Amino acid sequence: MIKPDGVHRQLIGEIITRFEQRGLKIVASKFVHLSRERAEEHYQEHTQKDFFDDLVEFITSGPVMAMVLEGADATRQVRSMVGETDPAESAPGTIRGDFGLDLGRNVIHASDHEDPGANEQEIDLFFDSDELIEYDRIDSEWLYEWLRVCLI
Repeated sequence: MIKPDGVHRQLIGEIITRFEQRGLKIVASKFVHLSRERAEEHYQEHTQKDFFDDLVEFITSGPVMAMVLEGADATRQVRSMVGETDPAESAPGTIRGDFGLDLGRNVIHASDHEDPGANEQEIDLFFDSDELIEYDRIDSEWLYEWLRVCLI
């Protein structure tokens, strides 16, 4: 999800381009202004933390671009591309390393690759099942060795 700071800084195209160039496939996207209720549900794991209200206020302060990306080990790949939560600790070349300005304005959210249910829970929070589009990329056989073996 590209957060309000990324939207206002007109980074949507750049970020999507990075994902597509990596070989990830967008199967759903939605430009939306989150309600407080949806934001609180999204960040429910932080409910008891001091920064919870500020986090909810920020994510509801403007539109976000929610997306579902698909590809081999997509969640781990996306997390790697996004970088550390604190942009100051993110490597150059990562989205947060290149565009994040501070911990509270770090441009993008990505599901936790270490929590196997996190991405499904977040997909269900933002998208109905009929909004997920199945299709094949025409370059898939060039992207994934395992697919090439399956096609032979």
